[in-house]
Amino acid sequence: MPESAKATSAQALDTLRTIVVEGDLRQGSDADTVCGVAPELYAEPANETELARVLEYANREGILVAPCGGGTKLNWGNAPQIVDLKISTAKFNHIIEYAPGDMTVTVGSGLTIAQLQNALCDHRQRLALDPLWPERATVGGVIAANDSGSLRLRYGGVRDLIIGITVVLPDGTIAASGGKVVKNVAGYDLPKLMSGALGTLGIISRAVFRLHPLPEKSHTLNFSFLDRERANDFMLAITDSIVVPTGLQIRTASDGKIEVDVRIDGIAAGVAAQTETVCKLAGEANPAEPSGDPWRAREELWNSSRASAAICKLSMLPSQLSSTAEFVREGLSQNADWSLLMHSTGLAWLRIDATDSAQFADFISSLRVFLAPASGTAVVLQGPAALRQKIDVWGAAGNALPLMKRIKEQFDPRGILNRGRFVGGI
Repeated sequence: MPESAKATSAQALDTLRTIVVEGDLRQGSDADTVCGVAPELYAEPANETELARVLEYANREGILVAPCGGGTKLNWGNAPQIVDLKISTAKFNHIIEYAPGDMTVTVGSGLTIAQLQNALCDHRQRLALDPLWPERATVGGVIAANDSGSLRLRYGGVRDLIIGITVVLPDGTIAASGGKVVKNVAGYDLPKLMSGALGTLGIISRAVFRLHPLPEKSHTLNFSFLDRERANDFMLAITDSIVVPTGLQIRTASDGKIEVDVRIDGIAAGVAAQTETVCKLAGEANPAEPSGDPWRAREELWNSSRASAAICKLSMLPSQLSSTAEFVREGLSQNADWSLLMHSTGLAWLRIDATDSAQFADFISSLRVFLAPASGTAVVLQGPAALRQKIDVWGAAGNALPLMKRIKEQFDPRGILNRGRFVGGI
């Protein structure tokens, strides 16, 4: 804690011991790193009161805080220069209230997505959200990172499923917004504001979600294509038809493979009818049973990549999927191995395996220029340190940055939460 106005690490530890009584507190270690930066101290408050008092003390002393859930996305964003205190919500891992009849659930932010889904399954319900690493990713972390997968096509993202939230602000205020029933939309929309804020505005302690019934039947079809444009046209034809898929994606790579996965959920008769329609739209492309689980393909980008690989999240218009895939192929096919997963919503994830960080930086810069005319983006989620030094992982902030800074100033005027990790160095 180099700033002279701060308490020393020893002083802070002594003070925090009087606050974190039921929870855990210790010195930080290399196992607690945030984007490669180890914190001096690590705390696991046991409840919202302890969390509020810890944050109030940190805010008063100017102690820089990094919030943490399951730790699955601690390498996303910019690397902070300093982390004085890492705060984990691991002890907020319980279901607070579950109303199956209302199809809503209130949960602590430290509960993992898999634990939540297992509890809901007994009532044939689910949170219609499929983020990365659900066995480790926590509710609070998924909200903060605004992470969602293929189910977004049918049910929307985190912002569409969360109806209430409780957040502990840097000054120790425990703020709640939203309600326990879907129709309650009164008041300031704190749930949507916290979705994707990467923990820069407050630390989420609990959330209320709307739920959906588990489908009676789920069927996934896999189609192979020789042409990326034909694959894109097939996806667009499905979205323009009466078919209502819960997953629709293209998988392609430097080996030339082009595959489209379609998932249809519902009652058995409806799934059969929609499957028949999809097969007619596919024309000469015959359906096949997919090998493995194609809906875990996002995770495989990390599981199969070297530590030196770069993984980017892209956004574009759904009609640009094939042209973006062709841009990637032309830009990388001669120089690197790559894999590209593209959802019909216009979100995509690109893994690049290359040995030269300058090559990474040049291609990602050119890709951002290619996507920019239609307001597309390319955010680096993983990459070697040399790449992070050459480019901003978030890319151009655009004209929204002044507003984002004003919101940050309102919620966290001293800038103690995840300082520097977010867009524009917020």
